[in-house]
Amino acid sequence: MIFAIALVILVIGSVLFHFLSPWYLTPLASNWSTIDDTLDITFLVTGFVFVVVNLFMAYCVYKFRHKEGARAHYEPENKKLEIWLTIITSIGVAAMLTPGLYVWADFVSPPEDASIVEAVGKQWQWSYRYPGEDGKLGSVDTRHTTTKNPFGMNPEDPNGQDDVLVLGDMHIPINRPVKMLLRSQDVLHDFAVAEFRVKMDLVPGHVTSLWFTPTVEGKYDVLCEELCGVGHYNMRSYVVVDTKADYDIWLSSQRTYAQTVSGDNAGASMEGVSASEQGRMLAISRGCVACHTTNGTPGIGPTWKGLFGKTETLVDGSNVVVDEAYFIESIVSPNAKVVEGYSPIMPPSSFTDAEMKALIAYVKDDLK
Repeated sequence: MIFAIALVILVIGSVLFHFLSPWYLTPLASNWSTIDDTLDITFLVTGFVFVVVNLFMAYCVYKFRHKEGARAHYEPENKKLEIWLTIITSIGVAAMLTPGLYVWADFVSPPEDASIVEAVGKQWQWSYRYPGEDGKLGSVDTRHTTTKNPFGMNPEDPNGQDDVLVLGDMHIPINRPVKMLLRSQDVLHDFAVAEFRVKMDLVPGHVTSLWFTPTVEGKYDVLCEELCGVGHYNMRSYVVVDTKADYDIWLSSQRTYAQTVSGDNAGASMEGVSASEQGRMLAISRGCVACHTTNGTPGIGPTWKGLFGKTETLVDGSNVVVDEAYFIESIVSPNAKVVEGYSPIMPPSSFTDAEMKALIAYVKDDLK
């Protein structure tokens, strides 16, 4: 009897929790309301089965409880019951799967007028590439990937010279469909924006894709939802949904591949932003904070809090005082002098002279 009552309480509590819980889907900010519909259908079908099965169990526990002198009726097979269970189960499964198949067919069929943005995943940071004025993305190859060419751009491909390379947040215009090309440079990652209801794996050696139309202006988290190493929890970026005018202004301020190679800083002005603030923004956009904390707590790598002037013990037993030269060396050649207690897992990174000065200003002045 107690077990039957517990099952009834479980059903009532679960149903109340579902409808009264403050934790549910984030507000929708894209065209994918149909994905919410499929989730509602799944909740409806599985919730109905959960309630029926548990109430039936409670009924059976009560109805067929032990009674002195009672004997159980043995019936090993019941074809009629099995047929009805098969039919009902098939209808329930079909009710969940069929809407999802229609939504999936739409999900993998982007509109022909969708703009293209490539998202590149790398432990543990996101970067983005936009077609230039020619509307075409240049070819890439892992053999071209270096610290000075982090996207792996093919320097011989004329279509890639005007590609816009973004190592910060992604920007897209509102109410315009966007097709995301997803590429990983190392391990399996997953591009996900909860408010857009989109997610897709980045598989090394392949280019996957998804599409959506942003419908609400704002700034949204881009997360990696595939375990990709020790810094996975902090592999995040932002996607900013702008008006068309604001988006055009932002895009025109970004550097192309040709400008990056030539060292031309045209289009990359940050007028009015202090060097330390630029450094803080770089630390976030380039994934530095995924491994190096800014509050003094231990991380995957040494903390940046109070770093300059600090004496570090290296794995070979020697000591080094952290100055600008050591800081730069640790970014360009991170395995040259590894601090004791940390693994040599940091990949080499490339910053322009101006970016390196901004990063040093941030760590030296703001995190002293």
